[in-house]
Amino acid sequence: MLDTRELGRRPGSQRLMSFTAEAPAELGIEILGVAEGSPVTFDLRLEAVMEGVLITGTAAAELEGECARCLEPIEDDMTIDLQELFLYDDSREGTDPGADEETDVRRTEGDLIDLEPVLRDAVVLALPFQPLCRDDCPGLCVECGARLADDPEHQHSEPIDPRWAALQDIAAPDKD
Repeated sequence: MLDTRELGRRPGSQRLMSFTAEAPAELGIEILGVAEGSPVTFDLRLEAVMEGVLITGTAAAELEGECARCLEPIEDDMTIDLQELFLYDDSREGTDPGADEETDVRRTEGDLIDLEPVLRDAVVLALPFQPLCRDDCPGLCVECGARLADDPEHQHSEPIDPRWAALQDIAAPDKD
């Protein structure tokens, strides 16, 4: 939660903030994300505007996960841009309380701002759909599960159809 009391409600007033916070649970997608409790570094500018508080800046965190093709561990850094307008809580007079959920309007809670939903949305949208350990990752062998990057010449003999296996003895030349 960010405290906006120092800004007051004077449009044009600004405040720069840099701080580190712990990452919330389940920040990311199933195979790649920010580990719970790991540090997330924020560099933000809070600016009072007529309707509320505009937050712009960046958030940086370390990612952990696995490659979508070969399941090798991935560790990477990510820096995402944040920009969100939080309307003042008292500006909802005469409006339907459920309208905020329908229009995705974010509001202050008194003089406090909850950044977690903004951070969660930005991280999930910035992550790749299928993270890879490297761009040309060949993945795993579909038959035995061997990692193809470790053995590029990996091959299997042609599978024998059990219905025709008896005919192989007839077609094979005699060893006598």
